[in-house]
Amino acid sequence: MIHIENLYKSFGKNKVLEGIDLSISEKGIFAILGPNGSGKTTLIKSILGMVIPDSGTISLNGNSIKNKWNYRNEIDYLPQIANFPSNLTVQELVKMIKDLRNLHGEDKQLIELFKLSPFLNKKLSNLSGGTKQKVNLVLTLMFDSPLIILDEPTTGLDPIALLHLKNLILQEKAKGKTILITSHIMSFVEEMADQIVFLLEGKVYFKGDIKTLLTQTNEPNFERAIANLLTEQNV
Repeated sequence: MIHIENLYKSFGKNKVLEGIDLSISEKGIFAILGPNGSGKTTLIKSILGMVIPDSGTISLNGNSIKNKWNYRNEIDYLPQIANFPSNLTVQELVKMIKDLRNLHGEDKQLIELFKLSPFLNKKLSNLSGGTKQKVNLVLTLMFDSPLIILDEPTTGLDPIALLHLKNLILQEKAKGKTILITSHIMSFVEEMADQIVFLLEGKVYFKGDIKTLLTQTNEPNFERAIANLLTEQNV
C-alpha cells in the first residue's frame, strides 16, 4: 500500500530524513517508533503531503503522491496536537469536518462511546485535554478510509477511553485496513502492533515483528529490546 524510496528531507542544516526506504504492503497495525528527532513526524507529514521531501518518492497503491492531493481522501489522520478553533462547539466542529471532506461521517456511535453528548454544545476552548482528544478521535474514526494514521492517540485518555480506543483500532484492523501509529507508550505498542518500524537518525533501523526484534536484540522483553536498539546506535 505504501512504498517509500530514498526519501530525504532537511530543514536548513538539520538533516531529518536521510534515505528512508520503507514498504508496507500488508494490512495491519504498524508502530512507527524512534527517539525524538528521529524523523517520525516528518515521515508521517511527508506521507500526508504536509511536508515536501527534498528528494525521493512516496507511492500509495502504486501511484506517486507528488503534486497530488486527492489521495488524502483515502487517509484518516489523527494529529498529535488537536488545535481546534476555540470559538466552535464540538457539534459545529464535527459538521465542519464532514463538510470539508464532503463525506457522511459515522459520528453518532463514537460520540456515544466516548460519552461526548454533554459536551456537544460546549465551545472547544472550555474542554479539558482528555475531552479534546476524544473529539479528535471522533473526527478521525468517523470516516471509513483504508489508511489510518494515529499520532500519539493515547494522549490524555482515561483508562475507559483507552480501552475503547484499543477496541476501535482492532475493529478497523479486522476490516482489512492499514494503521500507522506513533506512541511513546511501549505497553500500548506491544499490545497493539503487528509490526515495528524503528527510525534512527532519519533512517529505518529495524522493521519487523516484536518476536523478531526480541530475537535480534537477545532481550527478554519489548522495552529492553527498544533500549537495546538505542544503545547499539550510541556505542
